[in-house]
Amino acid sequence: MAIEIERKFLVTGDGWRGAATSSSALRQGYLSTNAKATVRIRIIDDARAVLTLKGPTRGISRAEFEYDVPLEEGRALLEMARPEVVEKRRYEVPFGGLTWEVDVFEGSHAGLVMAEVELTDAAQDIALPDWAGREVSHDDRYANASLSRNPGVPATI
Repeated sequence: MAIEIERKFLVTGDGWRGAATSSSALRQGYLSTNAKATVRIRIIDDARAVLTLKGPTRGISRAEFEYDVPLEEGRALLEMARPEVVEKRRYEVPFGGLTWEVDVFEGSHAGLVMAEVELTDAAQDIALPDWAGREVSHDDRYANASLSRNPGVPATI
C-alpha cells in the first residue's frame, strides 16, 4: 500500500510555465466517490489507462493504489463514469527540490489552475514558489472528485 501525502494550492500567474519540463493530457472519471473510497480511471495522453483507488483522507494523507489497465478497458470505464469526467493538462515543474504538478483545467472547469506537490511526510517543510497562491489542501471543493460533480470553478472564499 502506498500513502499519498500532498498539498494543493491555487496558482497565481504564469511564472511556472518557463520551468515546466513536461506535460500530459489527462481525462479522468470517477466510478465511486463515497466516504470509504474513491475509484478513478485516468487516461493519459490517450495512450495509457490507470485505475486508482484512494482511501479516506486523514489530514493531507490517504492510502492510494494504482493499476495499469488496458487502454480499451480504460476508455470503457471512462464512458461508465460520464458525465463525471475532469479534463486537464498537467505540467511537471521542478521547484525547491520537489516536482510540482500544475493542472490547467479544461472543459467545464476552464479557468481553474491548481498545483500540488507530493511529500514524504505530512510535516515536511517546503519552499513555496511565488506562483503558489492560497492553499486548498483542506477545501474539498477543489478535490478532483468534487470537481467532477460540480462544473465550473469554485468561488474563492
